[in-house]
Order: sequence, then structure tokens, then C-alpha cells
Amino acid sequence: MIRDTGLGAGCLAMCLLGASQGGRAGEALEGFDCLIEPYRVTEVSTRQEGVLEEMRVERGDEVVRGQPLAQLESDIERVAVALARSRANRDALIEEQKVNKGFAERRRARVQELYKNKAISFEDKDKADTDVVQAELRLRQARQELKVARLELHRAQTALRLRTLTSPIDGVVMELLLAPGESVKDHPIVRLAQVDPLRVEIIVPVARLGEIHRGMVAEVMPLAPHATLHRATVTAVDHVVDAASGTFGVELELPNPGHRIAAGLRCSVRFVD
Repeated sequence: MIRDTGLGAGCLAMCLLGASQGGRAGEALEGFDCLIEPYRVTEVSTRQEGVLEEMRVERGDEVVRGQPLAQLESDIERVAVALARSRANRDALIEEQKVNKGFAERRRARVQELYKNKAISFEDKDKADTDVVQAELRLRQARQELKVARLELHRAQTALRLRTLTSPIDGVVMELLLAPGESVKDHPIVRLAQVDPLRVEIIVPVARLGEIHRGMVAEVMPLAPHATLHRATVTAVDHVVDAASGTFGVELELPNPGHRIAAGLRCSVRFVD
């Protein structure tokens, strides 16, 4: 005989649901399939127009940030730098104007002494004063021209430097997208991958929603011969569930010093906290 305790069917259903959730919460967070991918893939291009002169890297090369990857034809830019440098090296002109100014000042001092003794006219004194002012103006103009010439040299050097394509990241060369002799206009030149750290992508059933959070640590086992466990950290958890598959995505960051782990491998994940 069933004894009525006063609990309704709704309460019974809630109790059963709670028991089911409690059992699921006790399950280990493990056995998830995953994919190890590059942390970032970059197709490097340039705003410059022209023809590719040479590639300075090969497929599979490791590169560091700032390392030259390719060189565009730059004969015109090199000539512009040489001309700008010749105009910027005008220190001798400055020294010449300093000498002229010093001579004008010494002459004015002598003229002023003669003028005090009434040995020369006011016009002679006025001319000596004017010579000093003009010498000062010529020196100031020479300094300004030298400043402009050095700015022009900097601009020419910058234009020449932009003809060399450099790596924006530490990584490896995935693919060379152009060959010497081809135009670089509107075309990426080389594809790079950042492989330290790596990015691990997991697809998790919606039943585990709320159990995985940012900062959790997991053990990643690459599916490759002689593979070993590696620790990774959760960096992102999707807040939007894919309704069609009933899953959500989780992203982990996997340190990869020395590039010991290859990107593109499938793997399995077990959360350890």
C-alpha cells in the first residue's frame, strides 16, 4: 500500500531531477575529444606596391618577431636615401656660417670703436651692424635647412625600410604565397602560424554546461606516437550553445616551448580541477 505523504507529483519530479544532476556532477570531466591548433595564423602582406625581389625564408622555418621575411624591389628607394643622406651631411656649411658670423661680430666691434672716436661715418657702423644680423640669419637658415634635410633622410630611410617585409609574430612559416617576380599588390606574401602557445578546441555536451570555467586546468593527450600528457588552461567558454548539436565550445591554451607539439593533431582532454 502506498502511503500519502502530502508531497505532490511536481515535488517528486524535482527530487528525481536533483538526484540525476547530483550523479552527473560526480562524473569525471574526461574523455572529451579535442583538436590542437595554432594559436594564431597570419597572412602577412604589405601596403606597398611593387614586385617581390626575394624571399628570405622557406616553408617550415622558425621566425621571430621583426625578422625579415621578404624583400621588394627597392632601387629607387635606395637612390632616394643616398641623395637625402648627402643633403643631410652639411655640417661643413653650418661651420662656415658660424665662421662668417664670428668675423662679422669682430668687425662690428672694431667699427663701433672707430665710430666712438668719430673715425668713420654712421653708414659704416650701420653696415657693420647689418652684416652681423645677416650672418646670424644665414646661420639660422643653414640650421633649418639641415634639420629639414635630416627629416627627409628619415623619411627616405623609412620608405626603404617598408620595402622589407618583417614577421609580426614569433612562429613558423606555413606557406609561401608568392614567388620572386610577382606583384605584391593586394596579395598576401607569406602565411605564418604562432605555435607557442597552442590553442586546444573542445566540443562539450550541453549536459556539462556550467561545470567548466575559465582558469580550469586540464591534461591534454595528443593522439600521436610517443605522445605524453601536457597541461593546458581554459581561456574561453562559449556562452551560446549550438542548438542543432546540443554542444558548446571550450578553448584552452597549451604552452609549447621548443615547438615540441605539432599543431593539427587530434587529442583527448581530462580536467584535473
